Amino acid sequence: MTPNPRLSVVISTYNWPEALQAVIEGFFRQTDLNFEIIVADDGSGQATRECVERLRERSPVPIMHVWQPDLGYRLSMSRNRGIRASSGDYVLVLDGDCIPRRNYIEQHRKLARAGFMVTGSRILLNAAASQRVLAGRLDLQSIGLTDKLRLRLRGEANKLPQLLWTLPDIGREKSRFSWRRIKGCNMGIWRADLERINGFDESFQGWGHEDADLVVRLFHAGVMRKDGAFATEVFHLWHREAKRDHASSNRRMVLERRVNKTTQAVKGLREQQEEAVVVQETDDYWSSP
Repeated sequence: MTPNPRLSVVISTYNWPEALQAVIEGFFRQTDLNFEIIVADDGSGQATRECVERLRERSPVPIMHVWQPDLGYRLSMSRNRGIRASSGDYVLVLDGDCIPRRNYIEQHRKLARAGFMVTGSRILLNAAASQRVLAGRLDLQSIGLTDKLRLRLRGEANKLPQLLWTLPDIGREKSRFSWRRIKGCNMGIWRADLERINGFDESFQGWGHEDADLVVRLFHAGVMRKDGAFATEVFHLWHREAKRDHASSNRRMVLERRVNKTTQAVKGLREQQEEAVVVQETDDYWSSP
């Protein structure tokens, strides 16, 4: 572990304020509150803005809302803008439908190590459990053993062992690239490494595999992957799947870059773009003692 890195959590969102609220409220109850939140908004409407405003008023951590116009699916661009707006040394990339466990920040901080990035893990909730969470009838931050067993036995969560145990930082390093457990919804990456490979590649069209592309390029740049399973789990709320019209072509692009040992995003953090709108901005968190 690299001692006490400054952490920024970049949460991507698009027009689902109910889920975003559940995610952010999960961060209010972390065992480690030494971090900032950047909401990377891909063009949501007024309801999301009002949601973030309400949350910011009672937040124990700084929150910034970075918005871009709704011109279609532009997740990579939104994430890059969130990364630009952040101020931490270590960036956690999270989707706005993934609720962190109480020790999420604590565990990511423990796994953070120079020369490595962390691919986190997720526990899938079904529609019924997700509805109870959003209605405030299921508190994922304080569920006990009985509730965990009930979730799994009812088929409302797809994993049980990860709900029960947290494993130490032993044997997590991966020496080769693998698609397994690469989920852009939950990653921890050093800011310097993101800048070195030019961030997420905005040339990817539509849904799919921009996260694997990032991991491939980091690997070619000398950054190894650590598996965050049994330490960094998040609860993934059920929703209808996005259209996957470009998934096959995006996958082919990743495979080509794997062969060509590409490190740089075609269009990423360094390219000149129109500015994102910072809807709400916090004071400089890191200037505090």
